[in-house]
Amino acid sequence: MEDILNLRYALDTFYFLVSGALVMWMAAGFAMLEAGLVRSKNTAEILTKNVGLYSIACIMFMLSGYTIMYPGDFAGGVFASLSTLGSGLLGSSDNTAADVIASGGDTYYSNLSDFFFQVVFVATAMSIVSGAVAERMKLWSFFIFAVVLTAVIYPVQGFWNWGGGFLTEDFGYFDFAGSGTVHLCGAAAALAGVILLGARKGKYGKNGQINAIPGANLPLAALGTLILWLGWFGFNGGSELKVSDVGEANAVALVFVNTNMAAAGGLVFALLLSRLWFGKADLTMALNGALAGLVAITADPLSPAPLSATMIGAVGGLLVVGSIVMLDKLRIDDPVGAISVHGVVGIWGVLAVLFNNGEATFVGQVVGIAAIFFWTFTASFVVWFIIKKTLGIRVSEEEEYEGVDLGECGLEAYPEFTTAE
Repeated sequence: MEDILNLRYALDTFYFLVSGALVMWMAAGFAMLEAGLVRSKNTAEILTKNVGLYSIACIMFMLSGYTIMYPGDFAGGVFASLSTLGSGLLGSSDNTAADVIASGGDTYYSNLSDFFFQVVFVATAMSIVSGAVAERMKLWSFFIFAVVLTAVIYPVQGFWNWGGGFLTEDFGYFDFAGSGTVHLCGAAAALAGVILLGARKGKYGKNGQINAIPGANLPLAALGTLILWLGWFGFNGGSELKVSDVGEANAVALVFVNTNMAAAGGLVFALLLSRLWFGKADLTMALNGALAGLVAITADPLSPAPLSATMIGAVGGLLVVGSIVMLDKLRIDDPVGAISVHGVVGIWGVLAVLFNNGEATFVGQVVGIAAIFFWTFTASFVVWFIIKKTLGIRVSEEEEYEGVDLGECGLEAYPEFTTAE
């Protein structure tokens, strides 16, 4: 019997870690997507942001974020000593599989594997911000904000949902893998930054004119979307937490199928709407449609049938096209459409739970949306405002014109394509 328990524990832990690795690979997806949708003169800087924010998220979530989000799991509190971080914070490896299994289904994995899985989620939330503020934000101001978001802002609202806080305990808020907790949180933080930052030079003209600023590398953007699509199987599938019995294995299979179908529905319907609206098959809208489908199904990829999941994704695809157009009319400049994909469609994903999950309530879902948005937006706005008044958040007009690659990083992503003097 002990050998069976050990095997189950090893299998579930391995599945959990591999799922986390897939979510970590989404960092590459965000980096490629954003590098493809910005101009070539801003490519090296956006890549620096993405690899930097991932590393910052890992460190800050270890130092304080995980303890805030799951206060009962780690010893020592937010201001734990480094010795506590090594022994209590990141758990003990002395427990046997039987000890862990006997402690209950919710702890059917080690603290270490759970920490790894959760830390890649907080990095995903921060990645959402980087694309929205691209091409005109100071690099180090962005990194300072990343420290605060990953150490405090994200973990607080994460505790409200997944850590046993008031959203789940008092209101029955349901968000399986984070349409609200991860994606709406990231979008709300991005919106606060974009409002204070302002639009890129030349984006909006007089009399309501909106000027397109196309990205430099659509093949990279398409590759980034497909990497994110792949990583999302770990994002949603890993949130099932285990796979070692027939019921859980079947649940994981359904989560994978629904995740895939929602992305497909989002892409097709976004492409159709762009063809009807603009007269052309807009690749960028199609890519964002796929991501919108993935965000929409993330709140509950287990309850719907595959056809229902496809339609949930399809609505997300339609919403993201309309939202991108609407934000442009409101002069909210988001170079990659992150606020629309993760914010507007994140709200839809949380509400879509009501169509298939009998446990969720309208009041609970709405309260969850409101709490996550207002906390994240308000806290982020305050942090962005402080940074703006001290270090500044926007590069100079000259740096923006020349490209933030040179101004912020001192190098170019494509130096061989520059004009020789």
